[in-house]
Parts: sequence; structure tokens; C-alpha cells
Amino acid sequence: MQTNTLRNPTTPVPRTSAAPKNTFLLLLAILMLVFLGACKKGSDEQNTSTTAQPSGQEQAVNKDNPQAKNMDTKGSKTAGNQAAEPTKLTGKLNIINLDDRDPSILRGVRIIGKSIGTQDDINGKASSLDDVRNIFELSEWIEFYPDTDAKYALRVWILKHRDDQEYYNKTKFSDMMPGFATYCDLHYPVDNEDPANWYWGSFYLNSEEHQAGYYDFVFTYEGKAIAVLQTRFYNDDGEISGKSGAELEALMHE
Repeated sequence: MQTNTLRNPTTPVPRTSAAPKNTFLLLLAILMLVFLGACKKGSDEQNTSTTAQPSGQEQAVNKDNPQAKNMDTKGSKTAGNQAAEPTKLTGKLNIINLDDRDPSILRGVRIIGKSIGTQDDINGKASSLDDVRNIFELSEWIEFYPDTDAKYALRVWILKHRDDQEYYNKTKFSDMMPGFATYCDLHYPVDNEDPANWYWGSFYLNSEEHQAGYYDFVFTYEGKAIAVLQTRFYNDDGEISGKSGAELEALMHE
């Protein structure tokens, strides 16, 4: 007799394992994270590239204006590349009027050079405050003929030109001051047979020690600045030696 075996209704029915399904979901989640990470990295690189590269307008500005490279974000020049503007020569003595000095002690001055110019042009100028020779060569002897009642205590300081001319109003003059080149004492030539027509002092700037460029002649009386003449020195290699009187006169008022 065959016996039929009945399943116990309380016996649980075997289920298919969920492990493969969970593994698939985990892998899908990992792939999504990797994909999102790659997209974010690409976006960041694009932003960085956009920030580092100047715009087309900025490139055009830098190309058309090379000085733009020396400008900060506010448009001001960087200190390392800032250069002083050259002085504008006029041949005029700039008088310093202050309460503690009397500039009227110097009524005028005549300056001549022994290498450039003649009595028919820039060396023939009369004593003046408004039309004084102001161009010279390096290594050229320069003579001063002041119109003054002072016999002594006048001195001319030769200094590299500075835009801040008010600096001379209060500074203490010495051979240690910025831009110092040399100085020339002006003394009445009492021992000369013809003192009225003799120079009071002379000097030259050695071309082996000094550079061509703009210089200030600062006239002092008893140690205080009373007038400044802005001048220019040229190289002694023929730069201006062949020029006519009219050309030299034009250089004096560049």
C-alpha cells in the first residue's frame, strides 16, 4: 500500500534568495556615484579654465596697451615699473619764496659752457631769471656769472632731477642727499683783474662717473634754497655738438 506524504502546512515555502537583487542595486548605486563625481569634476575644471583665461576684451586691451600688464585691478601702475616723467625745460629759474630766506639776493645769473655753444647763441645770453642756458654736455666745463650783492655764501648744488621740487624747500643739503652729483661754490673773483667779467665758480660732470639726463641746479644762500634751474646733460659723443645755434635754443625749451 502506497502511502502519500502530505506537506505540513506549517512548513515554510522556500523563497528565492534576494542576494543577487541587492548586489545589482548596490552596483547601480556605485555607478551613479561615479558618474555624478565625474560630472562635477568636469564642471570644476571648466570653471577653473574660464577663470584663468582673460576675456577677449581683456586680451585686446593687453595687446593694444602693453602698460596694462603693469596695472592692478584698480588701474594703478605697479610701483616697480613706475617711472618719473621727464622735466619740461624752460630756461627759467624757479624762485623759492619763504619767510626764512631772501631770494632777491639773486637778481639773475648767466651760465656758459666751454664745449657747446658760442657767444652768438646760447653762450651769449645776458644775466637773467627767465632765459638761462640749461643744456650741457657731460665733461663740459660750466661757468657761473651771478648778478648779486653777496660776495660769498652762494652755492649751486647739482642733483639728479626730482619731480617733488618742494623737497628743496626744507631739506638739509649735503653730499649724502639723494641724487647728489656735486656742488659749486660761487665766490666774488676779487683777485681777478676784471672781476666784473670773470666767472664766480665752475664745475663739470665727468662722463665716466655720471649719466646723461635731467639735473637740478639748486642755488642756495647761507644753506637755504632760493632758486632752482632744471637742466639737461647730453652725452659727450657728439650728440649735440654739431647742432646749430637755433637747434640748441630749441632744445633749451623742449
